[in-house]
Amino acid sequence: MKPLIGIAGNILLNNADLNGLPITYTPQGFVNGIRQADAIPVVFPISDPAEAKDYLSKVDGLLLAGGQDVSPLLFGEEPSLKLGATNPARDAFEIALVKEAIHQAKPIFAVCRGLQLVNVAYGGTLYQDVSDYPDLTVQHIQLTHFETGAHTINIDPESKIGKIFGDQYVVNTYHHQAIKELAEPFKAVAWSKDGLIEAFEAKSPNQSIVAVQWHPELMIPYDLMMQRLFTDFVKRTIKKMN
Repeated sequence: MKPLIGIAGNILLNNADLNGLPITYTPQGFVNGIRQADAIPVVFPISDPAEAKDYLSKVDGLLLAGGQDVSPLLFGEEPSLKLGATNPARDAFEIALVKEAIHQAKPIFAVCRGLQLVNVAYGGTLYQDVSDYPDLTVQHIQLTHFETGAHTINIDPESKIGKIFGDQYVVNTYHHQAIKELAEPFKAVAWSKDGLIEAFEAKSPNQSIVAVQWHPELMIPYDLMMQRLFTDFVKRTIKKMN
């Protein structure tokens, strides 16, 4: 049977086309990436954190997508004037999903906000805005053509990411929060030219976690290498299943 991949969903409010009805969704690129990797995507609605165990028990892997800012209250800071929209219910549910996925040894693939949330879930911190980073020299919010690469990253060639892309690649970039302190269970494996962490993986060989700061789901139609992140993720779930 094909692996089932749980995608933590978001909620869209005040949609004028649907009379303001709240809509649970995930960007189509994640659905396409999982299906092209020969797995079945299942979108999780934002739910009670106590239900995370039940959700994770039904799937073989967890995908965390982009979206709102992660609340700084979760890493001991007050919200700065640069903080964007947050969703405390989403934060709480996704943190519970992450911890349950790790407890159940289910692979995780985290993208953009997902990378930031996994870091915070295990004690890491964030820059609430990249402008707070003292060595900032690279544009981390590209202004056009989000489906194409905009800046270069350096990659640890021995990492899972490195085995896909080599020691350097060009990625798209659309984030204003960024990792400040990386949580202890993780190791950085890719960096922008100004030194911000662009990807990390789990240190423990018993955990299968890959987290990236860019948006591969947007690049897939124009860069086939990005599909390999999804294919690798599904292969990791199959390996755990066996």
